[in-house]
Amino acid sequence: MPAPLTRRFNLNDLRAARQSGNRVAMLTCYDFTTARLMQRAGVPSLLVGDSAGNVILGHETTLPVGLDFMIELTAAVRRGAPLALLIGDMPFGSYQGSMGQAVNNVCRMVKLSGCDGVKLEVAGGHAKLVRRLTDAGVAIVAHLGLRPQTVGLLGGYRYQGRTADEAIQIVALAQRMEQAGAAALLLEAVPAVVARAVVERTSLPVIGCGAGRFCHGSVVVAPDLLGWTDRRPRFVPDLGDPNRPVADAFSEYVRRVSEQQYPADEHDYEMPPAQQVEFAARLKG
Repeated sequence: MPAPLTRRFNLNDLRAARQSGNRVAMLTCYDFTTARLMQRAGVPSLLVGDSAGNVILGHETTLPVGLDFMIELTAAVRRGAPLALLIGDMPFGSYQGSMGQAVNNVCRMVKLSGCDGVKLEVAGGHAKLVRRLTDAGVAIVAHLGLRPQTVGLLGGYRYQGRTADEAIQIVALAQRMEQAGAAALLLEAVPAVVARAVVERTSLPVIGCGAGRFCHGSVVVAPDLLGWTDRRPRFVPDLGDPNRPVADAFSEYVRRVSEQQYPADEHDYEMPPAQQVEFAARLKG
C-alpha cells in the first residue's frame, strides 16, 4: 500500500515520472479534512477542480463557480495537504477577458491559495496567455480534450477526438501549449490513441482523465471514485462500495439517538460539585 507523504511532491517529480515510466495518481479535492486524509493515504497530487460546482454546490455545470470560491477551496486543501502537488482550477470567466484581468486573477489564485500551479481549459487563442503566465513564473497545466467550461458550445458532455480531424487538432493544440511554456497537459475524455499521439509528440508530463493508459498520470473526480455521484463515468475504476462503513456509521448514529442511547453519561461535560451547589441555590433564589 502507498505510504503517507513524508516530503513535498513537486513539479519535478511529475516531470521525472515521464522519464521513469512511473504513473502519478491525482485526485480532485475540495476541503481541508479530505485533503488531510488523502495526504495520509499517499496521494501525491491534488486538483481543486471547478467540478466543485457539480459535486459540492449541486449545479448542472461548472459555469456558476466563482474565483473567490475556488481560492477558498484551494487554500483549504493546501492547509490539509501541504506535501501534495496542488493544482488550482481557474473557473469560467476568470481568464477569458482581457490579458491583464486574466493575469491578475491567476496571480491572485497563486498568492492567496498557495497552489503550485493552475489549470486552464485552453483553446488556440490562449497561447499568448499561457506564455505571459509562464514568463511570470506560474506553472500552467493546459486542459485539452473535453473542456467542461465549453459545454454550451459542445451541446453537452461528449468525448473528444472522435474523428481524425478532431484528433489532429488536439495534438496540434498540445504542441502549441508546450511551445507557449505550459508545464503539463491534462487530457480529458479522449481515445487512448489520441493521448498516445500527444505523449509521443510533446515532452511534457501528460495527466489523463479518461484518456487511457499512455498518460504519465491519472486524475478522477473523487466523489465519482467513491460512488457519491449518481453515475460513475466509464473511465473511473470501480472500487466496490467504500461508503458502506460510512453509511453504516450514519445509520448507527440515527439509531442511537432515536433509541435514546445517545447522548449518554459518558458524553456529558461536568460542572464541579461546588459550582453545582451554587448553581442550584441561585436557580431557587
